[in-house]
Amino acid sequence: MAELETHEEKQPHPHGSVSPDLLAAVLDALEAQDALRLERIILDLPAEDLADLLHLCTPENRRAILDVVRLHLDPEVLPLLDDSVREDMVEQLNTKELANAITNLETDDAVEVMETLDRDEQRQVLSALPADERDALRTSLSYPDESAGRLMQREFIAVPEDWQAQQVVEYVRSRSELPEAFYDVFVVNGEGHALGTVPLHRLLRVASTTPVRALMDDQHQRIPVLMNQREVAYIFHRYGLVSAPVEDEKQRLVGMITIDDVIDIIEDQATEELVHLSGVSEPDFYRDLKETTQSRFTWLFVNLLTAILASWVISFFEPALKAFVALAVLMPIVASQGGNAGTQTLAVAVRGLALRELSWMNAWRFLVKEATVGALNGVFFAVIIGVFAGFWYHNWMISVVISLAMVINLIAAALAGTMIPLLLHRLKIDPAISSSALVTMVTDCCGFASFLGLATLLLTQK
Repeated sequence: MAELETHEEKQPHPHGSVSPDLLAAVLDALEAQDALRLERIILDLPAEDLADLLHLCTPENRRAILDVVRLHLDPEVLPLLDDSVREDMVEQLNTKELANAITNLETDDAVEVMETLDRDEQRQVLSALPADERDALRTSLSYPDESAGRLMQREFIAVPEDWQAQQVVEYVRSRSELPEAFYDVFVVNGEGHALGTVPLHRLLRVASTTPVRALMDDQHQRIPVLMNQREVAYIFHRYGLVSAPVEDEKQRLVGMITIDDVIDIIEDQATEELVHLSGVSEPDFYRDLKETTQSRFTWLFVNLLTAILASWVISFFEPALKAFVALAVLMPIVASQGGNAGTQTLAVAVRGLALRELSWMNAWRFLVKEATVGALNGVFFAVIIGVFAGFWYHNWMISVVISLAMVINLIAAALAGTMIPLLLHRLKIDPAISSSALVTMVTDCCGFASFLGLATLLLTQK
């Protein structure tokens, strides 16, 4: 028993270090309205664990926790929260509390919190900030959503190109405020243009009189301030960056982006594509019942329309269905298998488009490969279902019909799973949002039409 308990204690908890015992202790303190006990428990938690704890609580419990810790709230908690949870928490803070929290955050995190507020609330909070922070945040918020300007932080280290290594080290040591995490020192000219970067590890290994120019990487990737965040994530992935300078329209250095922020973008992008493929507009784990219901209604309605279209196709073959009841039993197999095959191809295609592995330049090769895979799988499954149907109904012509329909629909699934996301991407429509419903429509209609059409041709024309 002791061994089992030891093993269980070593298991990772789904929310970081928030154990069931910790959650139970917090809930007990809330139920007993013991503010002192709750404060002792919560104030010892790191920001990451407190964020996890807030995610595990109901909205009512979150508000009760905030009432206890609002005077000692670690501002780093706010950027770690899911959007809907952060919005719920921010609504409970007054302007002064929000301004104090934002003052202690780096620019990129402060912008993330400010985005939760409406314009009037943003103006009130900005007016409560010191002038330099207010101007920096106002500029960052002026950039378009999903742009590098919203992602960057304005805290960075930049030095003139004519400095030596020792001067840079002394300058960094003398700074009263430094970025929370930085990996490179940026080298700029007199106009403020970024000439290159010097990795910290290189700076600390050379002689003190070494010129900065001799140390810098002058081919470093630069990020325009208006670049889309997805493009930023691709550049970091493509070139293996840990940080990059951000330039304004005049190519002056205005900020930097670090890998931790890009990881968040990659995670958000992956999550977004996953839920879109499932027919959900956005992740809604923490959203309330009404918003979740409304957000899912649209795609359920679209799916209803595609189902009606598939039923309309079936209606053309009522005589065959009346003559051979077996067709009604077997036809869902063809459509279902085609739908699954189409979803498999679609997942690979959407991922390829997101990572830029798939484009119109190699689309033909991918299309041929997927169509071949569909044909081969179609033949294999045609043999299986054909033998099954033949022995079941003792009618080998039905076996031929379902076998041919299986091959046709799996090839159609591969073609639809490839071409639909490519065409949507060409039309500047996110393929992760609309592709799934369209591919399902194609495989359903093609599956029913091929199966019932072949049955009409081969079974009823006697």
